[in-house]
Amino acid sequence: MTTALAPRKSPRQSRSQATVDAILDATARVLVERGHAATNTNLVAERAGVSVGSLYQYFPNKLALINALRARHARDMTASMEREFQRRPGETFRATLTRVIQASVLAHQVDADLHRALQQCEELGLPDDEAHDEAHAKIQQLLRDILIAHRDELVITSPELAAFTLMHALHGMIHAVVLDRPGSVSVKAATREMIRLAHAYLTTREVQPRTARPAVQAATRVLMRASRSISE
Repeated sequence: MTTALAPRKSPRQSRSQATVDAILDATARVLVERGHAATNTNLVAERAGVSVGSLYQYFPNKLALINALRARHARDMTASMEREFQRRPGETFRATLTRVIQASVLAHQVDADLHRALQQCEELGLPDDEAHDEAHAKIQQLLRDILIAHRDELVITSPELAAFTLMHALHGMIHAVVLDRPGSVSVKAATREMIRLAHAYLTTREVQPRTARPAVQAATRVLMRASRSISE
């Protein structure tokens, strides 16, 4: 993280932690309501009920506020999903898959407006979202563990590749339905289709194509015989 975006100090006591939480909560509200262009430290401090000087004790500028909020949002989403990604003894693979996909959708719904607002902040030139990348890696590892536990029921050859593929496919679909909010598709219907898609990908064996069907082969032999008789 660049120096300009790093927090000036970390809260060490419960009171200072409460101040930082209030500042980040206020940043989230202002960002959702006004967008990043109209967000500023004075407005955030006012909404948080603290002085601008108190805000600057922890965050040097607006970008540092947004960067810290982005990291907290990623940690919160990961924590909510991580609980549901834990294996449950005796549970079928279909039930496990349904549970983790529904949990992923729900995590994106909890604060979808903030998630959308943070996505729009990408144009500000913020550095790579390390917290987001760590969250993805953690969830992908948990998904891989689930696939390994049920490997006898699946047709995959590489749990790592399957987890990567599934993670990114579902992530794109969840963003499309939860954040883009298409009017013609409900979240419930899209979630049901995601479960079907994921289950089919993991459990359906690939059909090997035949070189030619018996009827076609028979017809070919007849045509060849006819051709020879005509030439004779």
